[in-house]
Amino acid sequence: MTQTPWSREEFEQRLRDKGRAYHIHHPFNVMLNSGAAHPTQIRGWVANRFYYQISIPIKDAAILANCDDRAVRRNWVQRILDHDGYGDDPGGIESWLRLAEAVGLTREHVESLADLLPGVRFAVDAYVNFARRAPWPEAVCSSLTELFAPEIHKQRLANWPDHYPWIDRAGLYYFQSRVSLARRDVEFGLAVTLERFTTRAQQERALQILQFKLDVLWQMNDAMALRYGAKP
Repeated sequence: MTQTPWSREEFEQRLRDKGRAYHIHHPFNVMLNSGAAHPTQIRGWVANRFYYQISIPIKDAAILANCDDRAVRRNWVQRILDHDGYGDDPGGIESWLRLAEAVGLTREHVESLADLLPGVRFAVDAYVNFARRAPWPEAVCSSLTELFAPEIHKQRLANWPDHYPWIDRAGLYYFQSRVSLARRDVEFGLAVTLERFTTRAQQERALQILQFKLDVLWQMNDAMALRYGAKP
């Protein structure tokens, strides 16, 4: 028996309720944002998250390659420019490298991926491969962890300057930029998801996809907690 689709409002709320599994609640992230991390843990996090940063535009390019909707492509391409940079904007990857320098790493070391943990690589690669192989609306749906991202960036901006005064505040620009960009991006991704996933089966599939992306982010933190410890 076919189940009745959720209303647009209920479907959106169910997507938003997935925020309970966002990695803002992971012990490793809680440690970072509560001021309990020591420099080695912060540097390990920055170095490993760099692999995620450089994979984001690759993931977005895969979505574009699979997308037959011109209007979606015209919007989505901005995400690649946001990370790779365009014109006078150096982009998010460059901002992350400046964060790396602010916490005491060299950009050459971070770009070498010498500190990249196998668990982090596996999780990020799984996400990129999903975007390559899935129908483009599903890949768009997987981006909806951005629903929860502004809060985690706000926490870092509010807490890190006090907890970690040894980090140059200029290095925190990445977090500041993503507060507004994540909101902009999620408005479009959410609109596409609500429009494209209209049957109950499709809506339940969307929740599964979002959970997959949440699991990717959680696994990254699991790997870092195992290597660097969840407590100093």
